[in-house]
Amino acid sequence: MRARLGIWLVTDTLGRVGAGGRVAVIRLRSLGDCVLSTPAIHLLKQFRPDLEIGVIVEDRFAAVFEGNPDVARVLTPRAGEIRAFAPHLCLNLHGGTRSARLTLLSGARFRAGFDIFRPAWIYNTPIPTAQEVLGITRRVHTAEHIAAAMFYLGVPIAEVPRARMTAPSGRSEHAPSGLYVVIHPIAATAEKTWPSQSFIELAHYVEREMAMEPVFIGGPGEDLPEFGRWRTIAGAPLGEIARLMRDAALFAGNDSGPAHIAAAFGIPAVVLFGPSDAEVWAPWRTEAEVLKANGPIDSISPAQAIAAVERLRGNL
Repeated sequence: MRARLGIWLVTDTLGRVGAGGRVAVIRLRSLGDCVLSTPAIHLLKQFRPDLEIGVIVEDRFAAVFEGNPDVARVLTPRAGEIRAFAPHLCLNLHGGTRSARLTLLSGARFRAGFDIFRPAWIYNTPIPTAQEVLGITRRVHTAEHIAAAMFYLGVPIAEVPRARMTAPSGRSEHAPSGLYVVIHPIAATAEKTWPSQSFIELAHYVEREMAMEPVFIGGPGEDLPEFGRWRTIAGAPLGEIARLMRDAALFAGNDSGPAHIAAAFGIPAVVLFGPSDAEVWAPWRTEAEVLKANGPIDSISPAQAIAAVERLRGNL
């Protein structure tokens, strides 16, 4: 049942989940979405520390949630495993057909998902937009959008915190001994990828003028030969990338998942946006310079990126 609290639209779903209840959160794909779901999970755990929270995620992104004190279990996206977890509430944050099926088969009494998700009949607790939940008209960041689901379910409305990630202890074997900048020159599409030569010019600058060693990273199958003058790491486990990022002085890269890992560790960041919406996907709760292209992403010049690094210099 929905009830209005002032200008906010909320339910008492969480109040109907008993002490020590289990909540399954389905968060399939992608890296950035996974990282940006952690503030909402933290708000839930703060409000109800008695709850046992399990996150359903693909193996390749499981490290986002491993070691997170808010998460009791990291589960694979298999119906049998979720059903064995026996959640009282299943919250789908993904919305695709696979996650809808997992929600239905979870066995949860309460099945929650955003009211745009289909098929609608699967969800007996449809969640309206963040604007409806919060009584606002402005556009919201992805972290706020996800947190609004928790507010709707009964978590008191509060400031949405920084994303949370943990990393294995010790220094990364890939980390230089001194200050370094992690650079991620890859993106999902060509339209989101700043030219390699521009990244090279930026790397030369931070090395020469700021005495920081550039370290280039890429995912599995992402070749980085044009950056071979510097350290390059492609296909390392996500936990290792998190450890490398945790100890970096600066991050620079395209709008992609590693930018959100940097933000989770509070690393100052320069992030380059092509067609993506920077208002929705900018680094959350960290010192950041967002450079939004006026047209193709190569319209952002190396000089603009260097100027952005210099503006962040006082925070390094």
